[in-house]
Order: sequence, then C-alpha cells, then structure tokens
Amino acid sequence: MKNSVVASVVFYFKGEKFSPSMQLDLNELMGRNASLANLHHSIAMANSIDAYSYEYEMMMAEDIHFDQAEGWVVEFVKDGQLDMEGFAAKWRELQVLESVRPIAERCVGVADLDAKPKLKAALIEAYMAGKAST
Repeated sequence: MKNSVVASVVFYFKGEKFSPSMQLDLNELMGRNASLANLHHSIAMANSIDAYSYEYEMMMAEDIHFDQAEGWVVEFVKDGQLDMEGFAAKWRELQVLESVRPIAERCVGVADLDAKPKLKAALIEAYMAGKAST
C-alpha cells in the first residue's frame, strides 16, 4: 500500500512568502535509509533553492508541515506533524510480517497470523534473532 505525504515549509525571505513542498513516498524513503534527516535539504533541492543561500537559511529555521497523507500513514499525521518514529516502527513490523507470513502458511498452514498470536510472536522473534546475528 502506498504511504505518502506532502512535506512543506512556509517562510519569508525579502518580504516575500515562500512555501516550497515535495511529495514523499515514505515506503521508498524507509527502504533507502529509514530517516527524515535532511528533509529541509531535500525540499530545497526539489524547489531549486540553493543550499548556500540566505533563502535556504531562512527555510531551515522553520518547521516542516505534513499534510495530504495517503495510506495507513494517515494515523501518524496529526496537526501537520508526522510521528516518524511511530510510522517507522509499524513499517518495520509490516516488513517482518511480509517475510514470515509465507513461512507460516507453507510450513504450518496458517495464513492469518493475527489468529495465532503465539506463532506470530515466535516467528517475529526468530526473524529478529536471525537479523541480529548477521
């Protein structure tokens, strides 16, 4: 499922109001580096704002606003703020479940892991133990 938001920054420079924005594909972002670090820089580059300008410095001083959420990320956007830690935790959990669900179905005939919480917990724990050992 697509998870996206529009990130924008409103600021004033030389008496003029600017509101650069960009649409973020959060699934792609999580797949790359799991972080919103340097998001101001990404918005600047997407809107042709030079990183070595005073305009850029003014933009960096303002908070990023998130809206137009699509997908289950909607539950993590409130009052223009994105709970990235909450979103990232759920995203990682769903990635693990996508990996272990076919194993549960193939090996023990369980397609719905929510119906078997102990099996779900055991598979997730085994997955995490395997990942930690590498």
